[in-house]
Amino acid sequence: MELHDVWFVVIAVLWTGYFFLEGFDFGVGILTKLLARNRAEKRVLINTIGPVWDGNEVWLLAAGGATFAAFPDWYATLFSGFYLPLLVILVSLIVRGVAFEYRVKRPEERWQRNWEHAIFWTSLLPAVLWGVAFGNIVRGVKIDADMEYVGTLGDLMNPYALLGGLVTLSLFTFHGAVFAALKTVGDIRGRARGLALKLGVVTAVLALGFLSWTQAEKGGGASLVAMIVAVLALLGAVGAIRMGREGWSFALSGVTITAAVAMLFLTLFPNVMPSSLNAAWSLTVTNASSSPYTLKIMTWCAAIATPLVMLYQGWTYWVFRKRIGTQHIADPH
Repeated sequence: MELHDVWFVVIAVLWTGYFFLEGFDFGVGILTKLLARNRAEKRVLINTIGPVWDGNEVWLLAAGGATFAAFPDWYATLFSGFYLPLLVILVSLIVRGVAFEYRVKRPEERWQRNWEHAIFWTSLLPAVLWGVAFGNIVRGVKIDADMEYVGTLGDLMNPYALLGGLVTLSLFTFHGAVFAALKTVGDIRGRARGLALKLGVVTAVLALGFLSWTQAEKGGGASLVAMIVAVLALLGAVGAIRMGREGWSFALSGVTITAAVAMLFLTLFPNVMPSSLNAAWSLTVTNASSSPYTLKIMTWCAAIATPLVMLYQGWTYWVFRKRIGTQHIADPH
């Protein structure tokens, strides 16, 4: 295996980690409108991800940075062609981070309510747009012989990509509902389980349609195995939450995300960004990669830094592992 192949796998792992971790972050942010009945319950939901949400976003920075360094042509074409959707995601993540921090800076109800609106919308928009973006990457976009995107914004809003957006939205919301049930006590825990069960059924239908479409057009033997694992894990997650086994349900929903992302990257390889105009103009792991020397230096740096980051993040989750409820929320008065 060449180093550019290794870094394709590394980038796939980084995106998998990001969607697994930030997925339930987005889901919890969306649930502040769908699940919480009062201000105390909104604080409970926000507090379940309060210690970890910023650490989860590190995976996005790592994925973007690795793409820039290992496959600069892929990075350039992706960020120039998908400029507006990625800008909306970036602004959403910035506003979302500010909302988490600024919401409690003043006690006025209107001030806190406005920031809660911001948390909801800046969780929902990226949850949809990431699915649209990856749907287009897998499907292929209009790339010319100079490795430049020559399509329009309307070309990105095709049925396949939009279905991908609905899948990520429903899957992340389901993932967040399971996480909320895992991390809370009391009435909100029961309602989170009930909502997760309903969301799981909807997600299963959407995911089966999207993954089957992907397999029919782009898939092979390995991607078929990943698809089967994703579907079975999702059904298992729904069954586990129905039996009140939140831990198993969360683990299986994580397996669903992992297998689904693996399937997308398996259908993509050896391309990193297929051209819908001419297959010969597609960006591949070979023609879009950096020099072997650059990849070698990156490999040594990643081998040293990655275990340390994972150990620290794992320790963070261990420290903040206990459940919380409205009884743990201080009276604002």
